[in-house]
Amino acid sequence: MDQVKNPLKDMDEWEDDLLERYPNPNEKTKEAFRNYDDPPRDTVKEFYRLNHINQTYDFVLEKKKEFGQLNRAEMSLWEAVEFLNTLVDDSDPDTDLDQMQHLFQTSEAIRKDGHSDWMVLTGFLHDLGKVLCLWEEPQWAVVGDTFPVGCAFSEEIVFAEFFEENADFNDPRYNTKYGVYDKNCGLKNVHMSWGHDEYIYLVMKDYLPEEAQYVLRYHSFYPQHRENAYEHLMDEHDHEMFKAVKLFNQYDLYTKSPVKPDSEKLKPIYQEIASKYLPEKIAF
Repeated sequence: MDQVKNPLKDMDEWEDDLLERYPNPNEKTKEAFRNYDDPPRDTVKEFYRLNHINQTYDFVLEKKKEFGQLNRAEMSLWEAVEFLNTLVDDSDPDTDLDQMQHLFQTSEAIRKDGHSDWMVLTGFLHDLGKVLCLWEEPQWAVVGDTFPVGCAFSEEIVFAEFFEENADFNDPRYNTKYGVYDKNCGLKNVHMSWGHDEYIYLVMKDYLPEEAQYVLRYHSFYPQHRENAYEHLMDEHDHEMFKAVKLFNQYDLYTKSPVKPDSEKLKPIYQEIASKYLPEKIAF
């Protein structure tokens, strides 16, 4: 893949940066949160620069139209996970976990805490949208903190200064507080930046409970569920649904471990859970 479009050394580097920005509250002091005293890695900074320049309102509408047709492939859940496994970078010395094992780490932590089976399944599904990379989407259009487009970019978004190069930044249609939206219009009426969150939501929205849909769609919406930067667009229903998003977030960020889950042992358990919600073949 084009290194200009893909500065991260691997797809997990963005998530590693999240852990630096939002350390586990049980392990770090409050004063250590969002510590930018140390210079960011050049690859991460370049990734955000590309993301912030290119995530425009028109770009998002174009990608939702392109991938929302769900005509790339029909796969079972396990075929999709095996497809995602091809993203593993053999040159990465930091981990030898494949993508399925990463998914199991999140979902197993949820299952062990006794949460609903739909939440367990959502934990297993949440990063499956990263298959976009295997269809030649650049990293900046697959991962990254998500945010609304079509209105002013919040200063709470990481590296917000890079939005000055975004075509929407000086466009009067999009650069006001509400932009194309109305006050407290509800997130169902808001277009989010394009990436694996929005894509896996589009793939799974007809099969899962609404809380699960919110988790899939907004689990990378850190400007809101960590900074409360978009209260002015959310309605009461959004706030109720975000209880599930915030619950999920602790499992998404703080369950990474070098210990390999036993995929073969766990697969039958997840097959049974998935069969309650998903068809045998899923359109991607």
